[in-house]
Amino acid sequence: MNVLSEQILSELRVLLSEVSDGGSVGPSVYDTARALRFHGNVTGRQDAYAWLIAQQQADGGWGSADFPLFRHASTWAALLALQRADPLPGAADAVQAATRFLQRQPDPYAHAVPEDAPIGAELILPQLCGEAASLLGTVAFPRHPALLPLRQACLDKLAAAAMLPSGHPLLHSWEAWGTSPTTACPDDDGSIGISPAATAAWLAHAMTRGSTPQAGRADAYLRMASRVTRSGVEGVVPNVWPINVFEPCWSLYTLHLAGLFAHPGLAEPVRVIVAQLDARLSVRGLGPALHFAADADDTAIALCVLHIAGRDAAVDALRHFETGELFVTFPGERNASLSTNIHALHALRLLGKPAAGTSAYVEASRNPHGLWDNEKWHVSWLYPTAHAVAALAQGKPEWRDERALAALLRAQRGDGGWGAGRASTFEETAYALFALRVMDEREKTPGRRRIAQVVARALEWMLARHAAHALPKTPLWIGKELYCPTRVVRVAELAGLWLALRWGGPS
Repeated sequence: MNVLSEQILSELRVLLSEVSDGGSVGPSVYDTARALRFHGNVTGRQDAYAWLIAQQQADGGWGSADFPLFRHASTWAALLALQRADPLPGAADAVQAATRFLQRQPDPYAHAVPEDAPIGAELILPQLCGEAASLLGTVAFPRHPALLPLRQACLDKLAAAAMLPSGHPLLHSWEAWGTSPTTACPDDDGSIGISPAATAAWLAHAMTRGSTPQAGRADAYLRMASRVTRSGVEGVVPNVWPINVFEPCWSLYTLHLAGLFAHPGLAEPVRVIVAQLDARLSVRGLGPALHFAADADDTAIALCVLHIAGRDAAVDALRHFETGELFVTFPGERNASLSTNIHALHALRLLGKPAAGTSAYVEASRNPHGLWDNEKWHVSWLYPTAHAVAALAQGKPEWRDERALAALLRAQRGDGGWGAGRASTFEETAYALFALRVMDEREKTPGRRRIAQVVARALEWMLARHAAHALPKTPLWIGKELYCPTRVVRVAELAGLWLALRWGGPS
């Protein structure tokens, strides 16, 4: 076991040393399909089209059947991309299967908009639906009527602005509303809103006016974004990139949840990342990438990390997002984010600031089992639960939650893992262990013995599935579709395994 612990630390050192490359994100069906449609040259992207067809599920849709709300954007986009690739092997059959899938699916936006709707759904889905209607005629597709007023409100807001500032959140969905390249400008990385789909759309519009240096930067960005997916297929792109603030912030925060933040074996890469975050954090806060708008979520996690590292982190950067006793992720957010407020609570507790209202909101956001599942940035209840337990327990040595503990223990599957879908995942099992670590510290001997038995079963499950330097592939994070921030997830997996290996012993 000591050998494996050292191997885990070694891999973590490598992962942490790589975060300066802009971030690692798995391939996206939605963004790849949109980029292919905007690219226009089918013969020059045959491998990417083949990749797209290979991702189609047996029921004709794209995306996990475990989480149907997040399948519409990817399926619409793939259908529209493949509709013009009819000569390619399998394309026509894929289009027919996708058409049948969409006709069968109940419309989740028929009467209301779900709280955890994907990013930009109000702009993206009506636009895709309209595009399909113009191409496919009278086919009875879902029309997503509840999204239409929200889309119109966004378009009215956009009409009042000649050009959005670089990094504005609405630029992330430019492909769903932009019609002129003059309404946006590539950032210093060459992206429109750190979105491959938005950048591909902007580039297609820009090239109708001739090649320019800005168009060249956008094209270079798309090629770089394709490489980070590690798919090996030109034209296959991620859902978002770069994530050069989100990735290091969440990686170090995860180390803290596992009790690894101050481990001597990780001291140097942690020191380097902390110094970078300290230099980057301004009074405006931080966003997921250096050239994207600041938000409360990334700012709160950065404040947590800096405080844990012993840096003098000022809470002022977070106050910009305070509305009453809660925090908005960004101005104009459609509905409150549970995890953003969990992270704000954790930061405030660490910094010794009052947070009664935010704490009350987090407590009140439990489900009937005492856990947290109404999250809009991650599809699994285990993610907000692990973070909520850490935040609520921070600075409260007397804190104890028997109801949440009992529910978490009951949720362990027969195989020893945890998961919100039909199967356990390494990532979600790690989140369960992070929560149990906090709870274990507050239990007496019988309770700790019960937790140790559960952890032993989890460890057995993890050991049977662990492979050094394996690439996580299960998308559980909510973007325009579900996606996988590969390095962030791998850090969580390794930290969870390390924690299980060392359970009850010295770190």
